[in-house]
Amino acid sequence: MGDAHVRTLIRVARMLERGAGDLSLPQLRVLALVDEGGERASHLADRLAVAKPTITAVVDGLVDRGYVKRTADSDDRRATKITLTAAGRKALYNAEHAMHARLHEVIAHADDPAAVEQALEHLGIALDRARSDRLAGRP
Repeated sequence: MGDAHVRTLIRVARMLERGAGDLSLPQLRVLALVDEGGERASHLADRLAVAKPTITAVVDGLVDRGYVKRTADSDDRRATKITLTAAGRKALYNAEHAMHARLHEVIAHADDPAAVEQALEHLGIALDRARSDRLAGRP
């Protein structure tokens, strides 16, 4: 794998972000993780492999826009749980569908669209495995 692959992924990220409307990719990543189940900011930071202040800034922006809300965590009153609002769920849905349409349009130009889709599926699996290894402290 060379620099060309990395640059292709950067181009794909830019294309998807342009399709996400007024949401940034970090905001979309937070919305998607929160949609899987209410999360503490510290858990989000761990899952996204970023510093807690970075997550706090992204969450603050999403709270200001009415896309997520902070509530007391029933298990630990010192912690705050972040949950999606109806507006946040709608924004995530709209952005994901717009991004899917852009990606589908590009993949349709491939010589073998099914192979590209399969490669993306395998990449997703590899990302999940790498994350699991990282969280387990494995190299």
